[in-house]
Amino acid sequence: MEQPTNMKIPLRIDERNRKTTTEMKSSITFSAVPESQGGPFVYWDSLEESMRSAKVLGFDAIEIFPPSPDYFQTVDAAILAQQIGLEIAAVGTGAGWLKYKLSLADADPQVRTRAMEFLTSMLVVATQLGAPMIIGSMQGRSGPDVTKTQAKEFLREGLERLDAHANAIGGQILYEPLNRYETDQCNTLAQGSAMIQGLFCTKLLADWFHMNIEESDMAESIRKAGPAIGHIHFADSNRQAIGLGHLTVQPLIDALRSIGYCGYLSSEVFPLPDPDRAAAKTIRSFEQYAKS
Repeated sequence: MEQPTNMKIPLRIDERNRKTTTEMKSSITFSAVPESQGGPFVYWDSLEESMRSAKVLGFDAIEIFPPSPDYFQTVDAAILAQQIGLEIAAVGTGAGWLKYKLSLADADPQVRTRAMEFLTSMLVVATQLGAPMIIGSMQGRSGPDVTKTQAKEFLREGLERLDAHANAIGGQILYEPLNRYETDQCNTLAQGSAMIQGLFCTKLLADWFHMNIEESDMAESIRKAGPAIGHIHFADSNRQAIGLGHLTVQPLIDALRSIGYCGYLSSEVFPLPDPDRAAAKTIRSFEQYAKS
C-alpha cells in the first residue's frame, strides 16, 4: 500500500479544533465500505452527494470511513469539502478489520505489521485532509492465542509507534474505547485514558452508545477524562439519532462544556428510519442541546 506523496503538513489538529472556535460543531458520518452495510453510518455510496445533503441540513463537517487509504486517490475529498463548504471531522479505519481482519493485537506478528502499515498510510491521508484518524475496531482483543495482558501490550506498542509518527507529521489519533461485546481492551473512558497516558498526539473518542453500556455515570466520566477527549460520537442509547433513544442528553452537554470541549459531535448512528430523516433528527438535536 503506497503512501500518498506531496503531503502538506497542517496546523496540529488538536490546536486547530480547539483554538479556532469556542462552540461545539456538528458532524455526520459517511461510509464507502460495502462490508459495513447495516452498520451505524448515516450516509453511503456517493461522498459528494452525502456532503451536499449534509451542507443543506446545516452540518459543519463530515466523518469519512473509507475502504482503504487508496480510496482518496480516486475521490478528492479535500477539494469536495472546500467546494461544498464542509470540514472533515475524522477518518475512520474500521475497514482494516472489516475487510482485511487486521488488528494491532493479533497474535501473528505479520498481521500486526500489516495493521501498522494500513494505519500508518491512513494516518498520512487523514493528516493531508487536516483530520484525525480513528482507531476503534482495529485495536483488536484477546483470544485463544493472545492473552488479555499481551493484547493490551500489543495495542500500547502500536499506539506509541503511531503517536510518534503523528507527532512527526502534525497529525492526530483518536482512540475509541468500545463496549465489552466488541473488545476487552478498554471499555470505559478511564481505561482509555490509562491506555493513552503519555502519548502526545492521541486523544479519546468518547462514543455515547458505548458509554451508555459501560459507564455508571456518563457525565462524570466525561468530566474526569477532561482534555483527553478529542472527539464525540453523538449517538443515543439504541445507536440511533439523538432523541430516538433514552439518553438524558443535557447533563452530557453540560459536562462537555465544563471541560471546555469545542470539537465535533459526530453522528455515528444507524440510518433509521432512513438516512435523510436520521440526519435531520441529528441536526435538530444538535441545535436543541449544543446551541442552546
